[in-house]
Amino acid sequence: MSSRSQEQILSDLGRILREFNGKEYSGEISMKTRLFRDLGMVSIDAVILAETLERFYNHSFAFSQFLSDVSKKGNSDIEVGELATFLHSQMTGGAG
Repeated sequence: MSSRSQEQILSDLGRILREFNGKEYSGEISMKTRLFRDLGMVSIDAVILAETLERFYNHSFAFSQFLSDVSKKGNSDIEVGELATFLHSQMTGGAG
């Protein structure tokens, strides 16, 4: 699925996150939506999301590196847009 554009990935994430792991979110999911603050995720949800995305895209992602990079930037939350950029980069052979 490396032909997915970042916009398509963002759309995929919106569909996946809208009813993720038994939780329903009725607000708009945009590039700036934060996984923990806005969507109410907890750390185990992030692990389940990573597994869900690997199955959905049939691709292995370097999530530990992504989380390390987010942490190095001083962020305690992840924007959906950051995740979409990371996934696109990973699927197109970028550094992530």
